[in-house]
Amino acid sequence: MILNYIDSYKNDTMLTKTQVNNTIKTLPDSFTIDELIEQLIFMEKVDEGYQQSEAGKVISNEDVKLMIDKWSK
Repeated sequence: MILNYIDSYKNDTMLTKTQVNNTIKTLPDSFTIDELIEQLIFMEKVDEGYQQSEAGKVISNEDVKLMIDKWSK
């Protein structure tokens, strides 16, 4: 039930130029493309989590504990 709920979430958001520019501004003067991609992915995942939270798509600690109990058996 809970896993179906998680799987049903789709990320329909896209990055904006402003978001990318703001991310670049946080990096040092010299950086690798891997560092930039890592930061952009992190930013996207944080935004995705925030949107899920705002939409009420969250899992309680109790439900997570139940999931872990099932997986560990």
